[in-house]
Amino acid sequence: MSTLSFASPRVSVSLSSSYSLLNISSSSSFSRPSYSVSFRSGERRSAYSLKVKAIAKLVHDMESTEKTVVVASSTQDGDDDYKTNKEVNYSRTFLHARTEHELLSGIRKEAEAGTLPSNLAAGMENLYQTYKNAVIQSGSARADEIVLSNMGVTFDRVLFDVEDRFNFSPYHKALREPFDYYTFGQNYIRPLVDFRNSYVGNVSLFYQMEERLQQGHNIVLISNHQTEADPAIIALLLESTNPNIAENLIYVAGDRVLTDPLCKPFSMGRNLICVYSKKHMFDDPELAEMKRKANTRSLKEMALLLRGGSQIIWIAPSGGRDRPDPRTEEWYPAPFEAASVDNMRRLAEHSGSPSHIYPLALLCHDIMPPPPQVEKEIGERRAVSFHGAGLSVAPEISFMDIVAACGNPDEAKEAYTQALYNSVTEQYNVLKSAIHGKQGPDASIPGVSLSQTWN
Repeated sequence: MSTLSFASPRVSVSLSSSYSLLNISSSSSFSRPSYSVSFRSGERRSAYSLKVKAIAKLVHDMESTEKTVVVASSTQDGDDDYKTNKEVNYSRTFLHARTEHELLSGIRKEAEAGTLPSNLAAGMENLYQTYKNAVIQSGSARADEIVLSNMGVTFDRVLFDVEDRFNFSPYHKALREPFDYYTFGQNYIRPLVDFRNSYVGNVSLFYQMEERLQQGHNIVLISNHQTEADPAIIALLLESTNPNIAENLIYVAGDRVLTDPLCKPFSMGRNLICVYSKKHMFDDPELAEMKRKANTRSLKEMALLLRGGSQIIWIAPSGGRDRPDPRTEEWYPAPFEAASVDNMRRLAEHSGSPSHIYPLALLCHDIMPPPPQVEKEIGERRAVSFHGAGLSVAPEISFMDIVAACGNPDEAKEAYTQALYNSVTEQYNVLKSAIHGKQGPDASIPGVSLSQTWN
C-alpha cells in the first residue's frame, strides 16, 4: 500500500492506493467519462462550517458523477439552456450595487433574509475591507471602481452558489460559460500583483514545455505551494508569453477549496483533479473509507488524462502550504514527501506518453498568506495585500540519472525528491533576492535567468 500525497491550491491531499492502480495498461477497460456540469437546485446552507452530513454528501456526489447530470424535467433544450436559465433566475443583489454602501448593505440584507449564514456574511465583509485596502495600496487611480466591480462579482458568485450549490467532478474542467469563472479569477487577483516588482525565471523553458505538449508529451510540475491564489498568479505571470499553459494547466485540488464558499467560485475557473485532504482524512473516521474511494477514483481520472498525452499537471508534494519559521519568521519551501514524488513519477512513466518532470518555484505569500497554523474548520479569515510575485522553472530532472548514482531504489527515491526540492529552493532564493531583496534582474544566477515578460 503506497500513499500519493499532494498539496493542491490551498490544501494538501492524500491518495492511498496500491501501485496496481498507477500501472494502467493500454488494454485497461476504463472509458473516459462525460464531464458534464452538474447542478443541484434549491439547496441552501444553514451554517458556514461544513457538517459531517455535507461531507458525506460531497463524497457521494464525487463517486456518482458519471451517472449524474441533474437537469430540470422541463428543460428539454438541454443542459446549456438549463445553466443559462439558472444564471438569469436568481438574486442580483450585489451586481445591482452602485456604491460601497449598497454592496455592504446587500450582505446584511441577505443575512437577515437567511440566505447567507451569519459567519459567511461576516467573512464577506472582512474580505471586502482587506481587498479594498490592498487595491488602494497599489496606487491605482481606479482603485474604488476596481474594488466595487470585482467584489460585486465575487459576492454575486458566492450568493449564486449558496442558492444553488455546484458539485465538482473528480476531474473538473474550468467553467468558461455561460459565466467565465477563469477570467473572473484573473481579474480579481490581477490588481493585487505588483508587476513592477515581479519576475519569471527561465521563461525559455515554458516555451520548451509548449513544444513538448504539442508533440503529445506530458508535463509534470513539482512545485512548492504558498497561497490559495497560486493558480491565478501562475496564470497572470505567464499570460503574455504562454497563454496556453496558463489556461490549460491542471491543478490537484483538495476538498477544502471545493467547499469553502469564499474560495469555491475561484476553484470553478480552474482545471482540477479533485481529491480529499490528507490532513483532514480522519477528521471523522466514519468518512475515511468513503474519502479513500473518491481519491482512488480521482487517481484513475489522472491516469486516463496522462494516457491521452498533452497534459500539464501542477502538484505540490509538500503536504500543505509553505509557512514561515516560527522563530525567524522567514519563509521557505516546505520539504517534499518522497512517496508523493515517487508515485507521481511512476504514474507519469506508465502513461504510455513521453513525460517530463520540472521543478517549479513560487514566491507569492505576501499577496494572500495562509493562517499561521493548519485549521480544521472551513472558512479561514482572509488577508490580502498588494505585492510582487515570482515564478521560476528549472530544467527537468531525470530519475534515471539519479538511479545510476544510488545503491538501491529507496535511496534513489529520496535522492530524486531531494534533487527536485533543492532546485525549487535555489530558484525560490533567487526570487526572494529579486523581490524582497530589491535586487531585481541582478539577482539572476547562471541557472536562473529572471525577466519581466509583460514589459
